[in-house]
Amino acid sequence: MRSPATDRTVGVLLPRDLPADRILPYARRAEELGFGALWVVEDLGFRGGVAQAAAVLASTDRIRVGIGLLPAGARNVAFAALEIASLAQLFPGRVDVAVGHGMPAWMRSVGQWPRSPLTLLREYVDALRALLRGELTQRRGQYVHLDGVQLDPSALPDVVPDILAGVRGPKSLALSGEVADGTVLAEPVAPEYARAALGHIAARRPHRLVAYNIASVDADPLAALAAARPGLEWIGEPDWHAHIAPLPFADELVALRSGCASREEFARRMPDDWIARLAVAGSPEEARARLDGLRAAGVTDIVLAPVGPDPVGALESLATVLGA
Repeated sequence: MRSPATDRTVGVLLPRDLPADRILPYARRAEELGFGALWVVEDLGFRGGVAQAAAVLASTDRIRVGIGLLPAGARNVAFAALEIASLAQLFPGRVDVAVGHGMPAWMRSVGQWPRSPLTLLREYVDALRALLRGELTQRRGQYVHLDGVQLDPSALPDVVPDILAGVRGPKSLALSGEVADGTVLAEPVAPEYARAALGHIAARRPHRLVAYNIASVDADPLAALAAARPGLEWIGEPDWHAHIAPLPFADELVALRSGCASREEFARRMPDDWIARLAVAGSPEEARARLDGLRAAGVTDIVLAPVGPDPVGALESLATVLGA
């Protein structure tokens, strides 16, 4: 069995629609191959982030597990603290948690989109951190109301996990820089977007930058680009404009999307050189160069999202970028 040294800067994303019987084998194989982290997602209609994280942590030995992300409007902060503290206590030093606004359409569909998402997120992160530190917490905010709530000493973790913010807009990024231990950027993250995001974050203390990216690695670079292409069909939608705006071909991309009848047509018509800029895709050497470019732009944690019909098998090819 292959047992390479762990690359703590490179992790993988657990596909949200992976069949249930393949989740734990996927996590264990990611650990065996030397990935430093596995991130789970909580998308409406799929699986819960805390439950997935707990299962993965219990079935592995050392890989870090990130939850990206928990929508602030979906859980009372005190009860979120119970769940997070339990994970951090049971698996010390192996848990990262990102909270965020959630997708507006999803949150509206369940009646949980606040009038001021920024205010909610600020109050939530501040209260969550205080609770995880064992503080007797009193809050009378616009959204967060706590009247002398405190975790029992028996429930406090020895290692308080980093609380990151999964956000994308300039104001939200600035808030993350103020209150969070790091920021999670959804895919795609080109170096230009990472630099622009860090400019908005403007953190005055150590701050992690976690970047998700669609990833496909193959000895045949054209095959890798072709595999990555369908994973980028969403990026022409308005919610992804912040990711695209810093790129030199942003106007062309917007024009292309406006001229396409569907996301699928848009993905088919994107030039290969755009795919190469918007994904970690290509030969192992090209993919490693892409990772180097992200690190040079300030990314501290790189998360690769596999594509194709066999995500577990895709881990094998993605692992060729590790340790370089």
